Amino acid sequence: MGEKGRRSAVRLTARGAIALALVATLAGYVLAALLDVEHVVGAAFVLASALGVLLVNRRELLSLVVTPPLVFFCATLFVELGRAFGSVSIVQSLALGLYTSMTRGAPWLFAGSAIVLGVAWRRGLRDNVRELREELKAGAEAARPRQSFVPEPEGYFEPKVYGTPRGED
Repeated sequence: MGEKGRRSAVRLTARGAIALALVATLAGYVLAALLDVEHVVGAAFVLASALGVLLVNRRELLSLVVTPPLVFFCATLFVELGRAFGSVSIVQSLALGLYTSMTRGAPWLFAGSAIVLGVAWRRGLRDNVRELREELKAGAEAARPRQSFVPEPEGYFEPKVYGTPRGED
């Protein structure tokens, strides 16, 4: 079976893959609270990130690769904001909750980011980076002036006086 025989009929945009990872991470937080199991959040994040990078359109791999840390942080911030609103000091509770959750989730965050990068590289991230470089290079060349710089004639920046001076009526 060739590459076409193994392809999934489902394709996601980068936004869809990001939303998948965010919803799965939030669902992991809910399951972790219900089951009182700490690693559910990280596992949900890693699985959703891996699934997202496998299902995303190849041309959108570059957009997806940079988002796992942001997705994990946003989900954690949302959950910790909810927890902090019930406390006496919202700011202190939020800061401590974010610190604790991000520290506890760091290995999962690293694993999810590494998997996304590795799978995306195998799926064609290298081509996306090359295309972006070519587009940026073409844009920079188009922005350059075609003619060499011609200095303005002497006296060009001297102020000109129009009309009559004030107070001479």
